[in-house]
Amino acid sequence: MRKYAVIIISIVALVIIEKENNIISRVSNKLTLRQRPQTEPPVPYNASSALVVMDDNGSYPEDMFAESGIQAGRKHILLMATTRTGSSFVGEFFNQQGGNMFYLFEPLWHVERMLSIGSSGTNASISVLVYRDVLQHLFLCNFSMLEHFISPPPQDHITPALFRRESSKALCEEQVCSPVVKDVFERYHCKTRRCGPLNLTLATEVCLRKQHMVIKTVRVRQLDTLRSLVEDPRLDTKLIQLVRDPRAILASRMVAFASKYQNWKSWAVNGDVPIEDEEVKRLERNCNNIRISAELGLSQPKWLKNRYMLVRYEDIARCPMRKAAEMYNFTGIPMTLQARDWILKNTHASTEASGVYSTQKNSSEQVEKWRLSIPFKLAQVVQKVCGPTMKLFGYRFVDSEQTLLNRSFNLLEEKLFI
Repeated sequence: MRKYAVIIISIVALVIIEKENNIISRVSNKLTLRQRPQTEPPVPYNASSALVVMDDNGSYPEDMFAESGIQAGRKHILLMATTRTGSSFVGEFFNQQGGNMFYLFEPLWHVERMLSIGSSGTNASISVLVYRDVLQHLFLCNFSMLEHFISPPPQDHITPALFRRESSKALCEEQVCSPVVKDVFERYHCKTRRCGPLNLTLATEVCLRKQHMVIKTVRVRQLDTLRSLVEDPRLDTKLIQLVRDPRAILASRMVAFASKYQNWKSWAVNGDVPIEDEEVKRLERNCNNIRISAELGLSQPKWLKNRYMLVRYEDIARCPMRKAAEMYNFTGIPMTLQARDWILKNTHASTEASGVYSTQKNSSEQVEKWRLSIPFKLAQVVQKVCGPTMKLFGYRFVDSEQTLLNRSFNLLEEKLFI
């Protein structure tokens, strides 16, 4: 636990330093990653060791970009969402791109888990900074900072415990596939071939050879905290924010995380929903965070100009190929035939293939299935606490159970987000 305490203390120090110098919005001008040979053990994260100072002419060291090892023209895409918005499904649009793509599925899962354990509950002000810095390291193909949050800790940069490794095609390629080790259990093992525990040294080497990189996460909710990441001159970062009707999100979470939503089920059956309850307040805060981020992105401040895109899951579900083409066009990455074929095949999946966690969806049928499962009483609560968010994204309200169940009543306004 001492090591984790050091990490948290270091991050607190970073917050203090940034606040005192009033440079939070320009921290990317100070941050860099010192690429270390992967044969060396990772050093504890320390804010002061990550500083690169501009010279008197306001320029960065000439060797800074060469040291990063990143290919010229490389695109760095962050797909940000919340749980049950279809982000795993949409992430596959990029994961299936093929040989030129390095895709990571929820690497921040480890960070959230470790910070929650180390502090008896995640401290939001610390978490957002750690998330940002881990993402910055990963976009530069440096896994060393992430290693501090993987449990049990990697040995010689080898781990059998990377969350959902199998959800990244790049991490299951032959070049990353180390020999199988007897009696080593790897929960998230590759499905395409038999591989041993993940060698993060090999992952770094493959990552550096890829032309583009996409990271999918449901753990970043405040867009403004990513400014230094977007402004990092070594990266060409673009952000895609995926949103969904909050009524549909609640309905989906009540199925996927049933044990955590017992109160909601009880309220639906036994009486009125207590609006002041902490769970309802949490829903309201989540909606507000999503809306505030979207409002910032859509306002297109200078640092986000042409670097932010808002996409509704419902639009993707109804017109998957068209929306996929729009996302690829936004990123500046040409879509491969392999990605096109996967999208066509997996947006017309059978009912049997469309499970709770499946990335195969008969998307046009699935998009409003939630209307038949959520009690009208709960839909009303969502409309009350998430009203401004729903209006911004163009989700129509329902005023009766009959309207909710009437699927001929379109809940989606036609809206362009530019």
